[in-house]
Parts: sequence; structure tokens; C-alpha cells
Amino acid sequence: MSIIHNLKYIHSAHFIDDLPQDTGFEIAFAGRSNAGKSSAINALANHNRLAYVSKQPGRTQLINFFQLHHSENFKIVDLPGYGFAKVNIDMKKHWDIVLPHYLQKRQALVGLIIVMDIRHSLTPLDDQMIRWFIPTGKPIHILLTKADKLSRNQANQELQKFSQKIKSCNFEVPISFQSFSSLKKDGLEAVEDIFLEWLPFGG
Repeated sequence: MSIIHNLKYIHSAHFIDDLPQDTGFEIAFAGRSNAGKSSAINALANHNRLAYVSKQPGRTQLINFFQLHHSENFKIVDLPGYGFAKVNIDMKKHWDIVLPHYLQKRQALVGLIIVMDIRHSLTPLDDQMIRWFIPTGKPIHILLTKADKLSRNQANQELQKFSQKIKSCNFEVPISFQSFSSLKKDGLEAVEDIFLEWLPFGG
């Protein structure tokens, strides 16, 4: 059984004071609204409705915490999607305060997975998220989702283009990335390798 299967929902936070105790080890998922973040989490957990999936962007409006079945010390954190133009301005201001606090101050956070649509990768907001998180010194892994929308040749071409984009941005830290398809469950093993690298299983 995958180490990521059987995630269990445990908590949601809207305000900084709502965040659970800052202990253990957490991997956070971030991404533009409608990039496929919730679908990716569901695919990794082998659960259809663990993280809410909707055709309407911007539905994740809480920081949602899920526990890995191995231990209460290991958690997956689903962050609100960014870049949703129709979000209430007060809500945007709220998350502009809460999300930086979580991502930059959270001691339990060991790495960030950023979800991007392979057809529309590394938008200015994605670039901003990467540059903003880099000073924490923690690793970043990028899931280029919806690869099933492209042929294998097209997907490979997009991966090559993305690699060149990453190099040209001069992020000055290694950033790993892969293609991913929630629909075809393609790329699950590579993500599991990231979990094994970032989380101290057996440690």
C-alpha cells in the first residue's frame, strides 16, 4: 500500500490562531485555482472526495490538514488556491496575511508541492510563490498536472519547455518537477519518492 493512501482529514484553519500545534512534519500543496490541486491530492490518497473537487475555481477557502496513516506526526496540508480573480477582496486580503505566516513561519513544514497545469505552467503568480518560498531554505517540487490532456510527445515537449523556463528564472536553488495525471494516476510513484525523501519515515 502507498504511504500516501488512507489520508485522514483532521483539521481546517481560517485564522492564524486556528492552526494546529506546530509539531511533527507537514508537506503543503499550493497552486493556482483550477490547476488540479484537489484532484492531485485525491489521486495520491486513492480517495475520490478527500479534497473537494469542483469545476468552479477557488472553492478551497480553508487550510485543510490531513494525517498520513503511518503516524499523527505526518500531515498533508491543502492550501487555498491562488489567482482566482473573482474572490472577495476581503478574503484575498485575509489570505495575503495568513498564508505567508503559515508558509514562512511554520516549523513543521518540510517542503512545498506546487501544482501547475502543464499547459499553462509557471505563470507570474507561480513565479511569485516560488521566489517567496525560496528564502525558507525548504525544498520545492512541482506537479505539472493534466498531462492526460496532451499526447505523450506534447507532454514531453512541455516538460522540456518548463525545464528551460526554470533555468532562465535563475531561482538559485534546485527545484524538482514532473508530469502528473490525476485521471490516469500517472506520476504517483514519483510523488511518493518525494514523500520518502522529505519525511523521516523510520527516523
